[in-house]
Amino acid sequence: MSTTDDSFSVPQDPLTLKQTSVKEKWWHILDTWKVGIIPVPLFVLAGALIAIDCLGGKLPSDIVVMVATLAFFGFACGEFGKRLPIVGKMGAAAICATFIPSALVYYGLLPDVVIESTTKFFKTTNILYLYICCIIVGSIMSMNRTTLIQGFLRIFFPMLCGEVVGMLVGMGVGLALGMEPFQIFFFLILPIMAGGVGEGAIPLSIGYAALLHMDQGVALGRILPIVMLGSLTAIVISGCLNQLGKRYPHLTGEGELMPASAKERKSSTPLSNVFSGKADVTTIASGALLAVLLYMVGMLGHSIIGLPAPVGMLFVAVLIKLCHGVSPRMLEGSQVVYKFFQTSVTYPILFAVGVAITPWQELVNAFTLSNLLVIVSTVMALVATGFFVGKKIGMHPIDVAIVSCCQSGQGGTGDVAILTAGNRMVLMPFAQIATRIGGAINVSLALLVLGNFLI
Repeated sequence: MSTTDDSFSVPQDPLTLKQTSVKEKWWHILDTWKVGIIPVPLFVLAGALIAIDCLGGKLPSDIVVMVATLAFFGFACGEFGKRLPIVGKMGAAAICATFIPSALVYYGLLPDVVIESTTKFFKTTNILYLYICCIIVGSIMSMNRTTLIQGFLRIFFPMLCGEVVGMLVGMGVGLALGMEPFQIFFFLILPIMAGGVGEGAIPLSIGYAALLHMDQGVALGRILPIVMLGSLTAIVISGCLNQLGKRYPHLTGEGELMPASAKERKSSTPLSNVFSGKADVTTIASGALLAVLLYMVGMLGHSIIGLPAPVGMLFVAVLIKLCHGVSPRMLEGSQVVYKFFQTSVTYPILFAVGVAITPWQELVNAFTLSNLLVIVSTVMALVATGFFVGKKIGMHPIDVAIVSCCQSGQGGTGDVAILTAGNRMVLMPFAQIATRIGGAINVSLALLVLGNFLI
């Protein structure tokens, strides 16, 4: 008679079993219970440490503390928005991450030290531009070269058609409500399509102050809330378009403007495959440095010819992609950097935007029924036109429509929120074209017309 190993087992110590069980349960909690991307135990620890600093009356604005602070509040607001019934799937996470902080600041519900540190960090570090440059370079490097060229060449036509139809519809609704044509166009429709705050609302207010002989602060106070309401409307529409794409997959390219051929799909590197193991730490670091250096090139272009730095960087990145200027390994590094910023930095950035540059009271003051009707009808007409024109010329209509949403966004911050709501961050290069170039053209032409009109 023989005894095999299969028929004999050594009893395990119950204490060892208990310890193993506790350890595995703890690991399970760390890996599965999360607020955004933050494990719940780390989230609780972050909240406790921030509270201790706040009770001490000082929250450092250095990058170490701010990473934890922005992540804690940003992902908390985003998670709250995601869990809202119905609207949670329509972009509520991006809306909550931006506008809840703004409301908390206004009503005094956010500690003063958090407000001061967040505002100082956001305005002194220009963290938003680091985010945008990494997103733009990563998304461009992930695109197929042929699709990239066709997308940039074709996107201008739906954008132009959308602006014309949006202006006509907005004017029609405003006139039907008995509003003055001058007020409708220059103080409602134009601010919506001005390209945000820095490149749109502020130059527009300076032009109005000079041409209409009014105080610039007064002009900006009238323009800025309309810009924010237009961006808010675009965020909601973008979230709805994302849900429409899930229901009707044939209408969307999930971030691709142009349908790709079988050969193009085979040659491209989807972002879902960026973590293939080939992109080591040094390659990822090279990808991040590439994005930063390209932005510096864009800044140089801005100082020479006045082109916005993100747009200049975008054109240079496209040129490098078309000329095979970087190796496939560095392309993968850029894509990993893109993925990191998309998943880990978006909601913290939106929280900082809400605290630092989103005035809640001005937004509330613009919430009149007539303003809302004109704004919503203008943005919906603009987006619907982009949808149908894009479909007519062989593009993916939902993706074109989401880029059209960015035409009424709040600049770079609006692009981030809109593309987050639409789950199409890869469209950031086209969004920047829509926001910055489209907005600059609109503002310049409008001020030129206004100047001739008043002569």
